[in-house]
Amino acid sequence: QVQLVESGGGLVQAGGSLRLSCAVSGITFSRYAMAWFRQAPGKEREFVAAIEWSRGATDYLDSVKGRFTISRDNAKNTVFLQMDSLNVEDTAVYYCAAGFEGSIIIARAQEDWDYWGQGTQVTVSS
Repeated sequence: QVQLVESGGGLVQAGGSLRLSCAVSGITFSRYAMAWFRQAPGKEREFVAAIEWSRGATDYLDSVKGRFTISRDNAKNTVFLQMDSLNVEDTAVYYCAAGFEGSIIIARAQEDWDYWGQGTQVTVSS
């Protein structure tokens, strides 16, 4: 059974930081690309960041570049999202996803990702 369990969400003031974690089990983690998506109230889920499995190449949504950093620890089957300089527009439920097993090509479309976590709420206050 594949499980992705997010943690680290919470309430933070604008300008603050949070670090999200996603613990993965049931798949060969080191062979999967990992990603973070988010869904704000009344909006569609959107891609935030991804990290490829072999070289660790990364991809970011333009609005989070320079503020968010995705990383992975293959020994712990965990992917992280360090979020700095948070603003109110970052408020959303954040989801981690796994996909593209063994592929160096990854896509941002959520339908292309295979496995999903339940999400963790991030709320940024002004």
